[in-house]
Amino acid sequence: MRPLVATIDLAAIRHNYALAKRCAPGRQAFAVVKANAYGHGVREVVSALHDEADGFAVASLEEAAEVRAMHGTARILLLEGCFGADELPMAAHLGLDLVLQGVEQVEALLAASLSRPLNIWLKLDSGMHRLGLCADAVRQRFPSLRTAAQVAELNLLSHFACADERGHSLTEVQLECFLDLLDLDFDQRSLANSAALLMIPASHMDWIRPGIMLYGATPFADLSATELGLQPVMSLSAHLIAVREVAVGESVGYGAGWVAGRAARIGTVSCGYADGYPRHAPSGTPVLIRGHRVPLAGRVSMDMLTVDLTDLPEAVVGDAVELWGADLAVDEVAQAAGTIGYELLTKVTARVPRRYKA
Repeated sequence: MRPLVATIDLAAIRHNYALAKRCAPGRQAFAVVKANAYGHGVREVVSALHDEADGFAVASLEEAAEVRAMHGTARILLLEGCFGADELPMAAHLGLDLVLQGVEQVEALLAASLSRPLNIWLKLDSGMHRLGLCADAVRQRFPSLRTAAQVAELNLLSHFACADERGHSLTEVQLECFLDLLDLDFDQRSLANSAALLMIPASHMDWIRPGIMLYGATPFADLSATELGLQPVMSLSAHLIAVREVAVGESVGYGAGWVAGRAARIGTVSCGYADGYPRHAPSGTPVLIRGHRVPLAGRVSMDMLTVDLTDLPEAVVGDAVELWGADLAVDEVAQAAGTIGYELLTKVTARVPRRYKA
């Protein structure tokens, strides 16, 4: 088999969920498992958190149905709501917590005939301007939803735009916008994502929504996962499949963009952009071999990438290569590649086998 595997540490998932709960004592937590649990495998992650999680959050009805098949009683929050009125009966059948993020969704719910009432989360656009109703619209719609037969709980939810940038002025504006609506008789409230629950206690409300932190990556540019007490979950590991000598002035890889400034030793690694490794990662991006960081050399190709082994003469064909994981944080790789850990984790493709540690 091709020597490339993503090893998922399920004990680390449980540790990170428990850390989220400790950061917000007395609150309940939706574990965010959208996008196949950020690339980690939704079935395995939900199973790992089956007895711990208060609920799960997903992005689509299909994702919700998959989670419900594994957990018959957990609350499942449909973050973007139903994309059409024809989905509402299935949402009721599955017993979902349903976000209403626009007037059209509110009107569709009030016109629907459902098998049972739903827990509704009315989404406030508190300043991100992506989804949600403005504060005035929330106030206008509150009375009809409060008394609607389709509604069991009526809850309030919003989402921060800049909580990962500590001290950003918009965060305070959004928090105040949310708090200004709490004179209304909502049953439950939810505002805090990973960044907010770690740093903004005033945002914790009744339900927190840990996402990226569950998977052992940091939401902050200036605080590492280790500093936050998080444990890495995914280790993406490959092997050196070739080693060659390259003379001064010779180039490596597509486009001949990397040129040896000294006699160099180049290793080829069994991972490429078809596996989810970022094609745009520049030369110098680190990988880990024999406990040492060595830099990418040349352009990432579909199935392989090349690294400069000149300063690691003991490296040989067959050596393990950590692309990211327990000893090389995914956030460090992401920063070098000009992106974020979220993107790297979610883009690991289906052809990379996942192996799970309990």
